[in-house]
Amino acid sequence: MRLRQIVIVAADLEAAERRVETELGVELCYRDPGVAAFGLENALFPIGDKLLEIVSPTKEGTTAGRLLDKRGGDGGYMVILEVGDLDALRRRFDQVGARVAYEAVGEGIVGLHLHPADVGGAILSLDQADAWGEWPWAGPVWRRHVRDDVVSEVLAVEIAATDPAAMSARWGEVLDRQTIENTVTLDEGEIRFVRAGQRGEGVAGFVLRASDPSRVGRTEICGCTFQLITG
Repeated sequence: MRLRQIVIVAADLEAAERRVETELGVELCYRDPGVAAFGLENALFPIGDKLLEIVSPTKEGTTAGRLLDKRGGDGGYMVILEVGDLDALRRRFDQVGARVAYEAVGEGIVGLHLHPADVGGAILSLDQADAWGEWPWAGPVWRRHVRDDVVSEVLAVEIAATDPAAMSARWGEVLDRQTIENTVTLDEGEIRFVRAGQRGEGVAGFVLRASDPSRVGRTEICGCTFQLITG
């Protein structure tokens, strides 16, 4: 089980794309026409073998649009994990009372979106591809667009919670993972829970590995803090 894709929501997709390209040195790899069914448009950018996705509403009444209103602007939206045994996780979700709100089926991949009320903080999706490491959501040639001059890996997601200890424990229970100091550790990557501020609960930031030491530091993009570190 590993962190595979992070998703932010932005009111202005074009402006958000310019920011991530400029600040993170990444390159667009795909626009998924399938998100139109949710009233969205999107852009995907590889960071090593992980993905950063930006989604933006194209009509009224979308889940993403309601989140923009609720949190007062752009922010984090989804956390997507790659897993190797989705059937075992389905059974786990039944045992711990985590409802599957939507099952996404693509060519060569299936994803289960859990109901946000049952985990808290974000839409959590557990996705299994036919072959480990493949990622059809990112299009057929995403690897050709990997650029690592500035950043090379997504290391962690930070989720703001009113009660970080309780929410981290719930995520650990749902994922059957140990929680230590409000952090759920995966085989690759971490999900960290921090105290919520004025914007309330939700995905608040990400930690990325910096390829260029001169770029180490923090920047804010689309209402999320991006922390670039080495090591």
